[in-house]
Amino acid sequence: MTEHSIAGGDSAPADDAIVVTGLGKRYGELTAVDDVSFTIARGEVFALLGPNGAGKTTTIELLEGFRVPSSGRVRVLGVDPARGDADWRARIGVVSQSSADIERFTCREILAHFASLYPRPRDVDEVLEAVGLTEKARTSVRKLSGGQQRRLDVALGIVGRPEVLFLDEPTTGFDPEARRQFWRLIERLRDEGTTILLTTHYLDEAEHLSDRVGVIARGRLIDLATVALLGGAEARTPIVRWTAANGERRAQRTETPGTLVASLVTAAGAEPDGLEIHRPTLEDIYLDLIHNAEDA
Repeated sequence: MTEHSIAGGDSAPADDAIVVTGLGKRYGELTAVDDVSFTIARGEVFALLGPNGAGKTTTIELLEGFRVPSSGRVRVLGVDPARGDADWRARIGVVSQSSADIERFTCREILAHFASLYPRPRDVDEVLEAVGLTEKARTSVRKLSGGQQRRLDVALGIVGRPEVLFLDEPTTGFDPEARRQFWRLIERLRDEGTTILLTTHYLDEAEHLSDRVGVIARGRLIDLATVALLGGAEARTPIVRWTAANGERRAQRTETPGTLVASLVTAAGAEPDGLEIHRPTLEDIYLDLIHNAEDA
């Protein structure tokens, strides 16, 4: 992991909502999470990215207290999640990848039931409107579409007005418009001071919502930075590609692509075949990080 991404430690400031130090989780010979460390400040939106099987969900479940670490130290709102009591659980919200068995209830019934479990819940109708389910309030959960069920998952996660909200791939099954509505909801929660940890396979979602991004591969955190700094400065350097006179395909990173292109045109007397300038996107940088980690 690069130097700019180092975070964590027992001496983290009091305004950190989440502190993870040397976190590990093993199942026999399989290491699902390997020496992961980071902190998340109160009110921050933090995105954890990685391919399937990288350790994202296991990491989140360790922070939620649903799994016990094999090694390391975790604190969420100052509490070890594995020992969190009912008062602590009332301060966190969880949107996991699968729902509980709630299909026989209507949306409003199940949301009202969950709201009753918290000391200062949000208004049920307000939450239904926020997730776009007002018209489905009296509809049983079993009759909802996949995307509508996911919206209900989000509603259940936020109805308790949590200080920390865990979102594991929350927009799976959302259509583009629903995803945009969800983004506005997350922005509102952030403005209210909610700390949010989310996983997502949508890089535009991470780029739009997150203050910082962590990339995990093979259970290890390989980079952690703001979106603008992820992968380091070199990863964002433009690449000029062209075909040389001998037919060889060439590529060169340069901070001044226009100057390089001008020199190639002058040398060749005309524009080289296949000339292109590529400015790396977040997806390019993310894929390079993952491929480098898998090749290591």
